[in-house]
Amino acid sequence: MNIEKSMRHAVPAAFLALTLCFLAGCATQKNVLFQVATIDSLAAGAMDGGVDIRELARHGDTGLGTVDGLDGEMVVVDGVFYRVGYDGSVSVIDPATRSPFAMVVFFRPDREVAIPAGADLARVVEALDAALPTKNLFYAVRLTGTFDHLKVRSVPAQRRPYPPLAKAVAEQSVFELQGVVGTVAGFRCPANVGGLNVPGWHFHFMSEKDASGRRSGGHVLAARVGEVAARVADLRRVELVLPAGGDFDAAPEAAKSTGGRVAGE
Repeated sequence: MNIEKSMRHAVPAAFLALTLCFLAGCATQKNVLFQVATIDSLAAGAMDGGVDIRELARHGDTGLGTVDGLDGEMVVVDGVFYRVGYDGSVSVIDPATRSPFAMVVFFRPDREVAIPAGADLARVVEALDAALPTKNLFYAVRLTGTFDHLKVRSVPAQRRPYPPLAKAVAEQSVFELQGVVGTVAGFRCPANVGGLNVPGWHFHFMSEKDASGRRSGGHVLAARVGEVAARVADLRRVELVLPAGGDFDAAPEAAKSTGGRVAGE
């Protein structure tokens, strides 16, 4: 038997098998940020869903985003994809639902951060930033525990022709939550990512069920924490998926990035 010849055939075959296994998600990749679309495309009004929840679940158990037509806020905690509606109601998202913008990660913490009880959102951000080894990475965070106060929002579903994100968010509903238990899932993006994502921290919240069996949540605008455990993961790899066709392809190319900042942030 010609071993050299055999190896020439075996190595490509093995490589192909490993490649197919990787593409099929045979091994869960920890702390790899998987992002759908860019914040600037969403800001420009590209609100048609590009990737379904079933696919997002293959890439993360923690995250945030929105759903087709900007119909509420998405919060991903412990592998469950929740939608917070404009009326504040919370539901588990159907796996076939598509998202125009999302960020998910299989979260495995690299460090814990001490957050003093009673800290407001600015103090939470200050404590998180002080614990980072560099400001040039992406980071994921989970804050789990009690929250004395949270100011959160959701947004109404939009209809074609879709408006810019700033106009849609101007119609937001704001909810004041007091004494809730739950999890904040968030990300920090470095300032040098341009229109890829919002520089700085971005937080969404999902509560545990209350006495009546209901949950609450949304995009976090303000907070005062009680006793929380804060864990941060370093994200040194980012996978970006750009939707094919539709309003993403038709969205205008921004001459200057908006950075995704909108009213009410």
